[in-house]
Amino acid sequence: MLAGVVLAGAGAGALWHSGTALPLLLALTLFYLGGMYLNDACDAEIDARERADRPIPRGDIDRLTVSLLGAGMLALGGLLLFLSHPSAGVTGLALIAAILSYDWWHKRIGWSPLLMGACRFLTYLTAALVVTNTLNDMVVWGALGLACHVVGLTYAARQEAYDRLGAAWPLGVLAVPVVLMLATMLIGPEPSLLALMLWLGYLAWGARCLMWLFRRAPGDVPRAVVGLIAAISLYDATLMAAMGADGMALLGVLAFAATLALQRVTSGT
Repeated sequence: MLAGVVLAGAGAGALWHSGTALPLLLALTLFYLGGMYLNDACDAEIDARERADRPIPRGDIDRLTVSLLGAGMLALGGLLLFLSHPSAGVTGLALIAAILSYDWWHKRIGWSPLLMGACRFLTYLTAALVVTNTLNDMVVWGALGLACHVVGLTYAARQEAYDRLGAAWPLGVLAVPVVLMLATMLIGPEPSLLALMLWLGYLAWGARCLMWLFRRAPGDVPRAVVGLIAAISLYDATLMAAMGADGMALLGVLAFAATLALQRVTSGT
């Protein structure tokens, strides 16, 4: 959310003073949670065969209740966006469509990681529209880089249940965010040491995750997947630093650290 706002040319002041920060944060959170609920509802039959410890197969909650809760969260999130800004409401509807498509088809089609990438792509666009009512090249290219990162990690996550990795070539999409971050640093408002350090950190962390994927020892694939999930915040932080928003970039770094810490408490996927 923050990265989309910064890339659109706004800062933290514009985000909070516009009065849109809380509705935007709440809407995107509802989309995330609603998508997770509906993902479990759609996967209930498969989970009953392959992951019987999941809440629905285990009998902790029934599938209909989970479906209604998930649908309610998506609907409420969409309403909040329309009330905040009509244009953002439109991208919010597109985001809901991408979420529902992924939840329904991700176990049925091989290119489902593209749908998950579309979800993240639309998140940047929605945040930018709520605060600035504009989409510039920086927002679109930044969103594309994030989408490619998520496509790569989602492809790896498809293999997580089996703790193995199939063909490696789809992971090449992870090179796109690396290039786009570098390009943003070169055309940003001014050279930033913090941006360079974060870019190198993203490279090092990404290389570590890829090492786990290619090593394929027991537990390596899940470890790599949750690591790449945490790296989303590093990507966001690097772009914000490249745009001169160092304070907001440090929030991204804190989000990266918090994600890693919370993954020790509960599973990241």
